[in-house]
Amino acid sequence: MSELLNSLLGPGEPEITCEQCFELLDEYVELEVRGGDPDGQIPGMRAHLSGCPACHEDHESLLAYVSLRER
Repeated sequence: MSELLNSLLGPGEPEITCEQCFELLDEYVELEVRGGDPDGQIPGMRAHLSGCPACHEDHESLLAYVSLRER
């Protein structure tokens, strides 16, 4: 129920647009993989990824690719 309510109300924090997400996704993923602070460096990205299925899918794919490359 809480998940449904959250999806209807939207994020409780600033959220970036899909265009901004596309521009910043590489940097965000690199910060995640290297153990940085992606949410501190790129505020609003996590909220956007939680609410946008297309960008979430792009994030998951890029994260998997970069994680494999880092091994």
